[in-house]
Amino acid sequence: MAFKLFNFEKGKIQKGQREQAFNTETMLPISEIRGNTMVLKDGGLRAVIKVSGLNLDLKNSDEQEIVIQQYKRFLNGLDFPIQILVRSTYLDLTHYLNYMKENVNAIDNDTLKSHGEQYVSFLDEINLAQGLIYVKEFYIIVPYYDQGGEDENQVKKSWRQKFLNVLESKDSAEKIVQRYRSFVKNRKFLDTRCALIMEGLKGLNIDTERLALTDMVSLLFKFYNPTMHNDQAETK
Repeated sequence: MAFKLFNFEKGKIQKGQREQAFNTETMLPISEIRGNTMVLKDGGLRAVIKVSGLNLDLKNSDEQEIVIQQYKRFLNGLDFPIQILVRSTYLDLTHYLNYMKENVNAIDNDTLKSHGEQYVSFLDEINLAQGLIYVKEFYIIVPYYDQGGEDENQVKKSWRQKFLNVLESKDSAEKIVQRYRSFVKNRKFLDTRCALIMEGLKGLNIDTERLALTDMVSLLFKFYNPTMHNDQAETK
């Protein structure tokens, strides 16, 4: 049987109404970001933890086996679902370039200053190329739903159901108040989950950092606009 996602009769929706119904804000599942916590339109909460990489190739076979077994115990010890996000992106040298330019300009020796300027110019060409040096970024997305342990059922909903839920969600005053009350009550449970994950990864000598508002907005912007430069993501 054919499934019709939308069944709008011709002339039922005016142009202004159609644009309002399908703007960017409507299509995103995110309602707002409060501090270091993301609030979804379905009432769920999300936290994002940035995780440093661990190069197993630099360890011998015994050390590799120990790390793998510890990681297994860490995952098996979690009683809630998590999402692991791996992003491949080019290395952004903008901040390092600014740091180098300030220090090179402060050099009094003309010879050293000339070598420093050549080095900065070389790095600037690499940075403008945007693709010569790629790095991987690792994130853990931590969910929480106030529905009696039904996190897994909510997370595993089909993409079609999630899409329809986003379209049907209206930010009425009643829903906004309800989400705020739910947020105040449930944020501490999400914080506990994040602390558990960060403490578990610390035992593996893996550094973690929970993203705050600015970093979370920057990550979302780069996720939905992958072809745009990082500087644009940081200024949005």
